[in-house]
Amino acid sequence: MRATRNENADVARVLRDIAALLKVRRGNNFKIRAYEGAARSIEGLTESLEQLVREDRVKEIPGVGEAINKKIIEMVSTGRLEYYEKLKAEPTEAQNA
Repeated sequence: MRATRNENADVARVLRDIAALLKVRRGNNFKIRAYEGAARSIEGLTESLEQLVREDRVKEIPGVGEAINKKIIEMVSTGRLEYYEKLKAEPTEAQNA
């Protein structure tokens, strides 16, 4: 299997980045905790996300609900996440001041 640890770590990093961006934007605390929890679970996986996506088992990861499941599948399948790209592109309140 190719770069299991790196791919899992990359996806976990993106989920943590999303949580951080939501915090800066004073986002929903439930969503922030969900992204952080999913990232922690992914960091502890012994299987590759690629394998879990192939076997339609991503939702078995603790802390991964429907929305994060779709985001993980998009990241693993395409190498990017449109939601993350949009979130990074949005100006923060600090940038607007």
